[in-house]
Amino acid sequence: MKNKVYFKNLTCAHCAGKIEADVKALGSVKYAALNFASGNLVYETDENPERVFKDIKKIVKSHEPSVDVALQKGDENDDEDDSLSSRILLVVGAVLFVAALLVGEIPYLKLVLFALAYVAIGLPVLANTVRSLKRGELFDENFLMTVASLGAFLIGEYSEAVAVMLFYRVGEYFQDMAVKRSRRSIAALVDIKAETAFVKTADGDFAEIPSEEVKVGDIVEVKAGQKIPLDGVVVKGSSRIDTSALTGESLLRRAETGDEVLSGCINSEGVLYVKVSKPFGESTAAKVLELIENAESKKAKSEQFITKFSKIYTPAVIACALLLAFVPPIFSGHLTDWISRALVFLVVSCPCALVLSVPLAFFGGIGRASKSGVLIKGGNYLEALNKAKNVVFDKTGTLTRGVFEVTEVKPSGGVSEAELLEICAACESFSTHPVSKAIIKKFDGNIRRELVDDFREIAGKGISAKYGGRRILVGNAALLSDNGVEFSKSGAAGTVIYAATDGVYIGELILSDVLKRDARSAIDGLRELGIENISMLTGDNPKIAEHTAAALGIKEFYGGLLPQDKLDKLENIIASGTTVFVGDGINDAPSLARADIGAAMGGLGSDAAVEAADIVLMNDSPSKLVDAVKIARATHKIVIQNIAFALGVKLLVLLLGALGAANMWEAVFADVGVALLAVLNSLRVLKSK
Repeated sequence: MKNKVYFKNLTCAHCAGKIEADVKALGSVKYAALNFASGNLVYETDENPERVFKDIKKIVKSHEPSVDVALQKGDENDDEDDSLSSRILLVVGAVLFVAALLVGEIPYLKLVLFALAYVAIGLPVLANTVRSLKRGELFDENFLMTVASLGAFLIGEYSEAVAVMLFYRVGEYFQDMAVKRSRRSIAALVDIKAETAFVKTADGDFAEIPSEEVKVGDIVEVKAGQKIPLDGVVVKGSSRIDTSALTGESLLRRAETGDEVLSGCINSEGVLYVKVSKPFGESTAAKVLELIENAESKKAKSEQFITKFSKIYTPAVIACALLLAFVPPIFSGHLTDWISRALVFLVVSCPCALVLSVPLAFFGGIGRASKSGVLIKGGNYLEALNKAKNVVFDKTGTLTRGVFEVTEVKPSGGVSEAELLEICAACESFSTHPVSKAIIKKFDGNIRRELVDDFREIAGKGISAKYGGRRILVGNAALLSDNGVEFSKSGAAGTVIYAATDGVYIGELILSDVLKRDARSAIDGLRELGIENISMLTGDNPKIAEHTAAALGIKEFYGGLLPQDKLDKLENIIASGTTVFVGDGINDAPSLARADIGAAMGGLGSDAAVEAADIVLMNDSPSKLVDAVKIARATHKIVIQNIAFALGVKLLVLLLGALGAANMWEAVFADVGVALLAVLNSLRVLKSK
């Protein structure tokens, strides 16, 4: 059974990694994934969740005593450092440090002031170091900072030791603030949950209760400006609703009595009364939030690389520091000077900038995509999307609306267009077939159903009926041939419906599956991004496939394909590079599963699509794939910038430190300063266009 716990004040990415590793090592836990960016841990266990929760809490407290662990998510705005005493000590230490710098050379007084300042400023770091030593962890950043600063004290660099600890603590404070700000920014981006709902009570009034407590069948009142708290059907009122939180679509949608509305959307005008159709846990808003929060469990290769790299990088730098401290003095003397250079190595060795900024960038990209109406179910899919070379589209329901529309009316034998449409619409009015609905919609007039008699629907062929006493045939070519009607088969691309009166051909209607309004812009947009290999696979007949492909400018297309045929064609395309398959999420499930990235037309609340795909385009617009690729590329660019910047600065300071040209001030900047800048850079993905 999957469970989730939430953390408050968890701002150390390195510690988060150790917590995740320790939780995974619990015998009672089958699976665990800690999402540092959103501050939660998802774990799976067959044992008592309460007992496992207590074990997890012990692990967290052993690493980070100031971190709170809870089963319910707290208010992001309350995610502040409650350690007031720690901040007071920092201020007191800073005052003592300034006093030590200003005091004259009074014997021992300067040393005492520096020592008191060091303890006041560094007490939290020293306490964490003791805990690290108890766990046998020598590569903890607190341990490294303690060793480096105490080493400076031992070689007589008192002011530098205190200054470095002060700079480190202030840098950590601003780094923590940046992490919390990034979490709040991402949370605001996907803030689609209504915490409470106004539910109709037995006496007819409306009471405000938590959304989780609302039951299926309850009537909720949604006023203008409020979020719809749960999925349901409008039973009273009409309005326009803002669906941008789910679909990224800026245009408002009309909602009338009988229409389905989804949680997370905003009622923009009037009052709606909605009968709840799903409990909160199964609502669209809850599912979308869960997908986003759990996305970090599917880590990108860049994140996995950084995790592995940090385990090698830190011990390697520490080994170099030891060699630098004790090998050169054997030949040149000046032990103090070489130890000072080695201390620079120790401070620089912490990989926090990388461990922090990379997952934040991916999580920010996922949050940014969700705001645009694209659900990406993991950093690995976001990274793969950046490398996409091939895009394969299904046709019906993906590039086309999947709805028939009469595009041409061709009367014959002296019958007018209006007469042909009137006869066909009247006979089709007794059928529920999609073709019948399209013909009736095209006629858009007063249908005289009373003139229709002897109606018969002939399976797979069409309709036979009497209209005004005349025998009418409306259907495919086989229907007219079976009844001896002479006519010429149409060469039109589309579904052709023929009509005859008393055995005489009177014309034909051509129906097409209409292109989505943004289908062409999606193809053009992908080409502008450099993705030239775009193809279409469809089960529709080859002539219709050719017509659709020509309208969209797609050169490679295949029609008349069964699901297995689609897979065979897809295999050949995948062999040439990373491939995205875009389908409607149900009929195309095998292809969605086989492609490197399966992108489904999710519609509003399509459960099947959300489950089947790696990416879900929430408003059925193929152009959203262009937005997703742009966001993936922006995220990748920021990740590369952070890695290059962090490693570049650290290696430069390491080199300068080894040459004696960098002191511990520069070393601390290469640690917390670079981490802070990298985290702030990660936030840029939220503003990407």
